[in-house]
Amino acid sequence: MIVELPNTTTSKITKEIVKMREQGGVVALGRVLTLVVITKNGLEEEAIAAANLASREHPCRIIVLATGSSGEETRLDGEIRVGGDAGASEVIVLRGYGELAVENESIVSALLLPDAPIVAWWPNEAPQVPSKSPVGRIAHRRITDSANADDPRDALKHIALTYAAGDTDLAWTRLTNWRIQLAAALDQYDGADPITGLRVEGASDSPSTLLLASWLHKALQVPISVVEDPRGTGIRQVVIERSKGNVELTRPGSLEAVLSQPGQPQQQISLPRRSLQDCLAEELRRLDPDDVFGEVVTEGLQKLLAEEEVVQS
Repeated sequence: MIVELPNTTTSKITKEIVKMREQGGVVALGRVLTLVVITKNGLEEEAIAAANLASREHPCRIIVLATGSSGEETRLDGEIRVGGDAGASEVIVLRGYGELAVENESIVSALLLPDAPIVAWWPNEAPQVPSKSPVGRIAHRRITDSANADDPRDALKHIALTYAAGDTDLAWTRLTNWRIQLAAALDQYDGADPITGLRVEGASDSPSTLLLASWLHKALQVPISVVEDPRGTGIRQVVIERSKGNVELTRPGSLEAVLSQPGQPQQQISLPRRSLQDCLAEELRRLDPDDVFGEVVTEGLQKLLAEEEVVQS
C-alpha cells in the first residue's frame, strides 16, 4: 500500500504512520535499524528496490530523502509504503524542494526509530565528507558507492583522505567472494614456496579492482602490477606469482571463475557479480566499523597508488 502526502510535514507523516498501524496492524515493531537513503528525485526507485530486498534479512525503517529542485517553491512531499510495496520494512519517501532540496538532518531525525542504529547510504553522489554531512554525523555506519562516481579512481582517493571509522563503500563489499577464494588458496601454501609478485586485472572504471589490489599488496608486501581492461568488464583475473608455479583465479565472464594451482586440477568456481541488494544486505549485517576496509583504503590504497605499475592492455 502506498499513501501519498503532498505538501506535508514530518508531524503529519508520523501521525499517518500511527493511523496506518492502528488500522492495519503493527508495521514497525521488530525493526532492527533505520536505513536513511540520500539521493536525488528520480533516482530513488532502484535504491528502494534494493533496500526492500535487503530488509527481508534486516527488518528496518527505510527513510528516503530524494532531493528535488532548489528553484521550486519550498515544500515537502511525503510518501509512505507498507506491505507488498515495502518488503519487510516500511518506506518513507521524502521529496524536498526549494530550501528543503538538500540533505536535511532535522527532517530525517523526526522520523527515526527510537533507540535503533542508523545507517546512511548514498547510492549515487556522495557528500564531500560523509562523516561530517548532516545525516552522516548521526549515523553509525555510512555507505557510499564509488562505482557510480564520474571518476571512480578519484572517488577512492577522496575516500582515503576523508575516511572515518564507520565509513564503507560498496566497491569493497563487491569483493567479499573474491577475498574468500583468494584467502582459501593462500592458506594452502607455506614459506617453502614464497610469493614473488602479484598481478590484478580488471576494468579501468572498476574501483573494486583497485581495492582488491590494495588489499593483496598490503597483506603480502610483494611487487604488484595492475592491468587495465576495457570499461564495464569488472575484475577479470588475479595472479599470485610463486617460484614453483602461479596461482591464478580467472573470471572470463560474469558468473563463473577458474582457479588454477600448481599440481592440482583446475576448479570451476561460482563467482557471479554481486547484486546491489546482496551488497547492501551484507553491510547491514554489521554496525561496527569495518577496520579492514579502513586499513586498505587509508594505507593499502595510498601505497599502491604510489608504487603501482599500470600495464595498458
